Amino acid sequence: MKIISFQNQLSNLTPHKKARLEISELVISNPELFPELLKYCFQTEKEISYKAVWILELVSEKKLSLLIPYYELFFKNIPKVTKDQALRPLSKICLFLTESHYKKRNIVLESKYKETIIEYCFDWLISNQKVATEAYAMRSLYYLGTEFEWIHPELKIIIEQNTPLKTSAYGARGRMTIEKIRKFQNKKKQPFSEAS
Repeated sequence: MKIISFQNQLSNLTPHKKARLEISELVISNPELFPELLKYCFQTEKEISYKAVWILELVSEKKLSLLIPYYELFFKNIPKVTKDQALRPLSKICLFLTESHYKKRNIVLESKYKETIIEYCFDWLISNQKVATEAYAMRSLYYLGTEFEWIHPELKIIIEQNTPLKTSAYGARGRMTIEKIRKFQNKKKQPFSEAS
């Protein structure tokens, strides 16, 4: 597929799920388009940027391995993104990465990328983002907190401070996250039972 045609498809993309799925399948079927997709994601001064991030989210959900060779580029450019419609999918991609590393164990995240995700997620939580962005950040930080002990106490404090000021959706996700932290902490405290 020609790059110009791909760019036109992205530029003309509507928010309809069917249209987004078609282009994401195109990228998955033609992995040579992936670097172009990433390039458009971070041309933040252009409208194509957030549309490309929509596609990046769907591609990452189905085939996260396409992102792995581009971690450096991906993580370096996230701070350029400020539009709400692009931050939500980026925070969800961070969730895909942390969940795949800690829960599914089908990818490896180097320490420097974990630290970067920690920084971005805490920034999203303290900088008054949309609830979905914050909810994905909470979930990512929960997973990261299973390795980095300081994260869970900090995350809990932020959630408790923000809950009265935020929406009921934020409160619900916050309570779920705090409950998961509590269960994780209790599980850590339990001694291993010896077989008789």
